[in-house]
Amino acid sequence: MEKEICTISIASNWLGDEYIFYENHTIKRVYDSHSLNSNKSEWLEPKEISKQNKDKLIKACPEEFKERIMQILDYP
Repeated sequence: MEKEICTISIASNWLGDEYIFYENHTIKRVYDSHSLNSNKSEWLEPKEISKQNKDKLIKACPEEFKERIMQILDYP
């Protein structure tokens, strides 16, 4: 299993929305679509993440990981 770089949460309300970044440049999203359907997960490519969510991820990213996460997300 690949080593995790960091987990970034961009939840805007009581529904969870976390992105887990790995060293092999894979991205896993764990989210709640509603209160009865929680902890769904999916693997994403950077191109599948909206510009708005990329902005939120970079803003919420810990400073020590920001450069690596920007590379993985192909941001900007």
